[in-house]
Amino acid sequence: MNWFTALVLLAVLWFMTLFVILPIRMKTQGEEGEVVPGTPSSAPANLSLKRKFLVTSAVAVGVWAVILFVILSGYVTREDLDLFTRFGGHLYHY
Repeated sequence: MNWFTALVLLAVLWFMTLFVILPIRMKTQGEEGEVVPGTPSSAPANLSLKRKFLVTSAVAVGVWAVILFVILSGYVTREDLDLFTRFGGHLYHY
């Protein structure tokens, strides 16, 4: 794995983690009872993006480090993931 592939893997993991973390502990303006005119009641009342970005970065880097270790250590190789050759080139037996 080269550095660019590792960076792309980190970016994908970061955005996936962000979409999981964004709705956690989110209070809507409707739940708070203070809807700003011109916004829907489902809009977040206090988004706190800085904190969510920090948590996202910490979780994503942790998951990335584990995946990177597994890939670079050789525990899982491409041959392990190639089901076609693992079954002797026959996916379906008639």
